[in-house]
Amino acid sequence: MNHPETSVRFDEATAKATAAVRPAIRIPTCGEALVTLLEGYGVEYVFGIPGVHTVELYRGLAASSIQHVTPRHEQGAGFMADGYARVTGKPGVCFIITGPGMTNIATAMAQAYADSMPMLVISSVNARRELGNGDGRLHELPSQRDVFAGLTAFSHTLLDAAELPQVLARAFSIFESARPRPVHIEIPLDVIVAPADGMNMAPALLPAKPAPSANALAVAADLLADARRPLILAGGGAVHAAAELRELAERLQAPVALTINAKGLLPCGHPLLVGSTQSLPATRSMVCDADVVLAVGTELGETDYDVVFDRGFAIKGQLIRLDIDAQQLMRNFRADLGIAGDAQQAMRSLSTLLHDRPVPAPQPDWGAARVAQVRRALAASYDAPTRSQKQLLDTIADALPGVIIAGDSTSPVYAGNFVYDPPGPRAWFNSSTGYGTLGYGLPAAIGAKLAARERPVVCLIGDGGIQFTLPELASAVEARVPVIVLLWNNLGYGEIRKYMAARDIAPVGVDIYTPDFLQLATGFGCEARRASTRETLAAELKQATSRDVPTVIEVFEADWFAQVPA
Repeated sequence: MNHPETSVRFDEATAKATAAVRPAIRIPTCGEALVTLLEGYGVEYVFGIPGVHTVELYRGLAASSIQHVTPRHEQGAGFMADGYARVTGKPGVCFIITGPGMTNIATAMAQAYADSMPMLVISSVNARRELGNGDGRLHELPSQRDVFAGLTAFSHTLLDAAELPQVLARAFSIFESARPRPVHIEIPLDVIVAPADGMNMAPALLPAKPAPSANALAVAADLLADARRPLILAGGGAVHAAAELRELAERLQAPVALTINAKGLLPCGHPLLVGSTQSLPATRSMVCDADVVLAVGTELGETDYDVVFDRGFAIKGQLIRLDIDAQQLMRNFRADLGIAGDAQQAMRSLSTLLHDRPVPAPQPDWGAARVAQVRRALAASYDAPTRSQKQLLDTIADALPGVIIAGDSTSPVYAGNFVYDPPGPRAWFNSSTGYGTLGYGLPAAIGAKLAARERPVVCLIGDGGIQFTLPELASAVEARVPVIVLLWNNLGYGEIRKYMAARDIAPVGVDIYTPDFLQLATGFGCEARRASTRETLAAELKQATSRDVPTVIEVFEADWFAQVPA
């Protein structure tokens, strides 16, 4: 029988020896918990450039299911996230370093804000005790959060690791249930490494999109049922409701005009599809003739309704506005009836209500007949360059079924906004609307291809715009993202050159040096080709789909116009 003291000493020695060989239980940091929480919300990709202030965000990334894509500039990270979001409807996520990283991504955040795109930007910031002191520390801004408050649904400084689940839940609630816009969460350096013990790692149950008022819908149904010349204006806020929009439009026999972000909600060739021509006289005349206009998920803003900048777009009939953002109901054009709520639910309810009401047939010269008349007038109004660029876009669509086209601010994109109708939604988007930045197309196409690897993705960009983000070709090669870059080369800032000439301004700053893009593309590890006819372009596009690296196809504007007559 052992002596009690001997047993106690033996147990203590055993415990010490066991502790020496058993690894201590490690508590995850806030940065590691962040990655786990993002996984729970279904995040697939993170776009970012690691830096000394963000490395602790990466500690848990390698062991997670989330893939990291490294752009060559933080602006590229934001545009990649934007392109991913436009194709999937899910937020693009970025890890961005304090200070210059955040100011670099600001333009991408502003474009996403203007176009109501979901984007989650997680950044570092200096330690809590250093915030706002002006000590001149590395990457210090007086108030990073204040700089980005105006570009986001909200910008939040995480002062306690325990707050992380709640703040992320707020962000994803906005993405899921409100008007989606960027969210910025900055985490101080000392909070990133703080222990995350006891943190609730389960993703929040997100709220449903808000339902519209039943009473307001009943009034809207009465107005639409009595209309003889109904018309629908649909925007990006309806992009998830293609089936409901089509059913409602066909029930009413209402012409449908779409914003750029809503292209494809009615398929190409649909007899009620007007297109995206609200800035042109024939469409504007039809809108003025409508007795009831239903505007769904659209700002009724300048870059979709007045790109000629003459303030000539008008609505003379009764205006019903439906939007998830209640404030938007009273901007630009004040609604006679404003309905706050989700577009999909509202249009489904309107179709049900109208099914139970006798809806008179529209006037004989309305509906599909008026649409056909308008489209003939529009086609006759296009100049030779526009018709030739339509052939460029038709060549892409014919060669690449199911193609997604991510555009920059460039001449064929401007033409395509009028003349191109994709077969479905989320297949045509660009940066020429809203904020209107340059350099968007290439990184956005990379994000789009990551979102839809099985579909061909074309970046349509000019020689001026591509020089903003040309190094992202290396990002695409590295990530094995075989986007097709269709480079429209007019030897400078061609559209601005024409704009200056039209105003009798001597062209200054627009005739920039043009490098050898094919040689540069080859140096980045891409395939590089040139095309000047429909036949050669179609052949090069088809060959590009068999490669696992990006293909740059250069088309000189002068050659295309000369060899592909309108």
